[in-house]
Amino acid sequence: MLTLYHAPTSVCSQKVRIGFALMDLKYESRMLNLQAGDQFDPDYLLLNPDAVVPTLVDDGLVVVESSLILAYLDRQHFGGRLMPSEAGARVRAEHWLLRCLPIHAAINTLSFSTAMRGKILAEKTSAEIDALAARFPDPMMGKKRKDLILNGLASPYVAQALIYLRRLFTDLQNELEEGPFLNGASPDISDVALSAYVDRLDRLGFSGLWEDTFPRVGAWLEAWKAVPAYAQGITDHLPPGSAEAMKAGGSAHWPELALRWRELADGTH
Repeated sequence: MLTLYHAPTSVCSQKVRIGFALMDLKYESRMLNLQAGDQFDPDYLLLNPDAVVPTLVDDGLVVVESSLILAYLDRQHFGGRLMPSEAGARVRAEHWLLRCLPIHAAINTLSFSTAMRGKILAEKTSAEIDALAARFPDPMMGKKRKDLILNGLASPYVAQALIYLRRLFTDLQNELEEGPFLNGASPDISDVALSAYVDRLDRLGFSGLWEDTFPRVGAWLEAWKAVPAYAQGITDHLPPGSAEAMKAGGSAHWPELALRWRELADGTH
């Protein structure tokens, strides 16, 4: 039995659930409430000392990091059908899996410096924000989270995130020349690995990051929305009202973010 520890709106959980759906694999669901701090439970920390989701357990074998989970599931339970067989395409796919770490960091930055920031500031005192930051096993991650909450888009982490995202969209635009997906007519492991990250930006109201300069990214996202696994991994797990709240919370920051994005493109940041 495959057991998945995950959370409803976690982007890394979403991309793994898309993978499960695309591979038609069943799993026992262990849903964590990240807002309540389930990820810091001592029993969960034994599985995932970084206190993040998702975590996969397969007959006692623990697999962490969402891209590694996708690659493991594909290799062990799907005959490697999501990984391209041609050498060059395989190297590109493996490189995309590695790049998910800084891409995820960028998505995390834009999420917590905009929509999620407002909710936290409204609900938590200064002391509670300090306590939240102190719970992170990696103190630098705690420092980052606190900085994003306190400073929003003025945080220095935002400039780094925008650099990562411009490179992401530039490379996607170039690699999507041959079809709707990165390796042709149907999604492969690279598409699955990147899907939830771009989806999160869209749900934050930030599609302007790609609409004018990188139109193939928007077409790629629309192609994903026609794949049943997309809804099964993301939409079907969204709590009622959360999508509307995220779009409203993010869109309020779009004018400022759009200015920063233009400055980066113009080389004036």
